[in-house]
Amino acid sequence: MERTAIVLNGKDNVATALADLSAGDSVALEVDKNQLSVKLVNSILFGHKFSLVDIKLGSSILKYGEVIGEATKDIKAGEHVHVHNVASTRGRGDVVKEAAK
Repeated sequence: MERTAIVLNGKDNVATALADLSAGDSVALEVDKNQLSVKLVNSILFGHKFSLVDIKLGSSILKYGEVIGEATKDIKAGEHVHVHNVASTRGRGDVVKEAAK
């Protein structure tokens, strides 16, 4: 079976598409040697992320086992995870300055 998406770290709550995927597709994934299937809510382009689980507004988005952003609205499992529903927290000087206060 061809792998169409990848989870980079067992802590991640998103996967990355390895091909263009269509809404309604069920994507089979392996996470820490456990099998997982996620039905896509949206079409996902190659290289883009989709949620593995429901993610609540304000919750962390985890990729590489690290926080890469914060959900700006509720995100359903299988939904496209991108700039329309995530605020990046990586490389943001304004966040670093605020944390230092």
